Amino acid sequence: MTNQSTQTWTGQSGKEYTYSVYDKDAKFNDVPGNYIFARHNSQNRTWTPLYIGETSSLQDRLSNHEKRPCAEQHGLTHIHAHVNNGGQAARREEEQDLLGRFNPPCQ
Repeated sequence: MTNQSTQTWTGQSGKEYTYSVYDKDAKFNDVPGNYIFARHNSQNRTWTPLYIGETSSLQDRLSNHEKRPCAEQHGLTHIHAHVNNGGQAARREEEQDLLGRFNPPCQ
């Protein structure tokens, strides 16, 4: 779980969430968190969220995700993730805040 950089995503509420950026084939630890399947546009240096989720185990959830094929079809390049120990309610609140703003294609 070695990250390359960080990216800040702003939810519909205006709250900012900082995610670590990983290669799309990264392996994750067994920790709770939020994650985003994302596509990077290197020409204009922007990120497009393809799927936004939360889980009690990044390792278990991301190892064989059912939305991965959709994300791959939409140009998946990276996975953004961060540990969120605030409990399921906090993870879901963050997920819903980001979904409200971005409405990604693989939801």
